[in-house]
Amino acid sequence: MRAHSPRNWSFMPPLAVVASAALAITLGAGSASAQPASVLIPERPVPDRYIVVLRDDESVRAVGGVSLLARGLAAEHGASLTFIYEHALTGFAAVIPADAVQALTRDPRVRYIAQVGIVHAVDTQPNPPSWGLDRIDQRDLPLDDSYTYDVTAASVHAYVIDTGVRVTHSDFEGRAVHGYDAGDGDNDATDCNGHGTHVAGTMGGSAHGVAKSVTIHAVRVLNCEGTGTTDQVVAGIDWVTANHQSPAVANLSLGGGADQALDEAVRNSINAGVTYALAAGNGDINGNPLDACTQSPARVEEGITVGATQSSDAVASFSNNGTCLDIYAPGVAITSAWIGNDNATATISGTSMATPHVAGVAALYLEQNPSATPQEVRDTLVNTATPGAISGVPSDTPNVLLYSRLEDGDPPPPPPPPPPPPAGCTDLTEQYTGTLDGTRDNDIHPDGRSFQVGAGTHVGCLDGPEGTDFDLYLYRWNGSWWAEVARGISDSSHEEVTYDGGAGFYVWEVYSYSGAGNYNFGMSRP
Repeated sequence: MRAHSPRNWSFMPPLAVVASAALAITLGAGSASAQPASVLIPERPVPDRYIVVLRDDESVRAVGGVSLLARGLAAEHGASLTFIYEHALTGFAAVIPADAVQALTRDPRVRYIAQVGIVHAVDTQPNPPSWGLDRIDQRDLPLDDSYTYDVTAASVHAYVIDTGVRVTHSDFEGRAVHGYDAGDGDNDATDCNGHGTHVAGTMGGSAHGVAKSVTIHAVRVLNCEGTGTTDQVVAGIDWVTANHQSPAVANLSLGGGADQALDEAVRNSINAGVTYALAAGNGDINGNPLDACTQSPARVEEGITVGATQSSDAVASFSNNGTCLDIYAPGVAITSAWIGNDNATATISGTSMATPHVAGVAALYLEQNPSATPQEVRDTLVNTATPGAISGVPSDTPNVLLYSRLEDGDPPPPPPPPPPPPAGCTDLTEQYTGTLDGTRDNDIHPDGRSFQVGAGTHVGCLDGPEGTDFDLYLYRWNGSWWAEVARGISDSSHEEVTYDGGAGFYVWEVYSYSGAGNYNFGMSRP
C-alpha cells in the first residue's frame, strides 16, 4: 500500500455549476482558474497548526528557494513559522489562522496543506525477563540461551527518531551522540521519557542490542510523556535526510492515524538512501489490533513495517496487522536500557520494541553490504526471515519472523507462486480507455469530469499493462475540497474498488505509480 499525494489538478466546486451539469476539471495548477489545494485533517488534529507542502518546481526556485518563500507566505498570511522543510519535504510548518488557511489553499505554489496531528510512542508495560536476542538468531524454538552474531555494524549509523536517548548510558559505550531536538530546535536530544533509550538499547546496546557497535544518533521528536506532533516528527526526518552519514538506518517506533505529510517525508528520506524500520502500531485505545494500512508511518510501503511476537512465537495480542506489515520480531517483555541512571534497565512491550530488532539486523546487513539500497535491505530481511513460524497471524498478513544470521542461515522455502491475474473490467456499465505517459501521470473519469449521484454503491475497475503499477482512487466533494474515500493500490495495474457512499459529487482518478501505457477503466454508479 502507498500514500497518495494530491496531483497537479483541481476541480471546480459543485456550487460553480448548475446541479444537472457535470463538474469541469482544471488540469493546470498555476492557471487563473485553478481551484484550492486540499486541506487534510488527521485523526487527532492540533488546532491552528499546519504543514504546508509546496510544489517542488520552478515557482519555488524562482523566489530564491523554500526558506524565502516560506517566510514570505508566513508574513503575508499572518502565520508563525515553526519549521522549514527542505529535504524530506518541500514546505513549512506554522501556526496559521483559520481564514489564512483558506487563503493559502488558493496559492498555486501550494500542493496541499495537512493539519498537524498527534503521534505517540507505541509500547505497553509488563515485567517478565527478556528473550528477544535469543530468538532472532535461530529458526525454531526452543531458545538456546545464546545470541550469536558475526558482525557488529561498527561502520553503520543508526538514527533513533523518538523521545531522545540517554547517551551516557553504559550500554552505549560512548557510541551514542546527540543529533537534533525538534522540540527546542537545538542538538541536545536528552531522553526524559525512557522510550527512545530503550529502543536504542535494543538496536545497538553492547549488552541488550542486536548491532553491538553501531553509532547511535539521538533525534528527539516526542516529549517527556512519549507523545508529539507530526510537524515535529517531520522536522526530525528532515534533519536525518539532510545530515545522515551512510550507510544509515532509522528507527521510527511511533505512529498515529493516516497522515500524508508524514508518509511523504519518510518516503523521501528512504529515497535519499536511509533504510527505515517502522512500528506497525499497538491497536486501538483498548489494545484491539488495527489494519496497519490505516496508520502512519506504518503504511509506507518503502519502509520495513514491523509487528510484534511473544516468546511462544504467538502474535502479540496488541500488534497491528494486514498487508502493509512486512515482518514480525520479538516485542513482548523486552529488557533494554532505561533513563534512571547510566546502568538502568526496564522491561516493556510493544511494536516499538519489535522494530529496533529489525533496525539492528538491517545495520548488520549494511555493514557487510554498505552500498545496498533501502529496498535491497528490506527484501533481504523479508526473504531471509523464517516463514510460517508464528501462530495467530491473520490470513492477510505475512507470516515471517525476523532472522539475524543473514549470511549462513538455512534459506526458507521459496514463496508460493503469484495468484493468477484477476478477471477484466469489461462487465461494468460504463467503459473508458486512456493512456498514462509515465510515473505520476493521471487521468480523471468519467471523461475528465465529475458526476452527481444519490446514495449507493460505486464500483470501479482498472486494467493496465503488465510491468506497470497503475492505481485507482475515488474522491467525493466535501464542500471545501475533494476528499479521498476509496482506493485500489496493489503492486499491479489491476485494481477493483467498491464504495458505499452518500449522495453527492464524485470523481475517479487513474494514476501511474510507475510505468506508462494504455489502460481500460470501467465504472458503475449507484
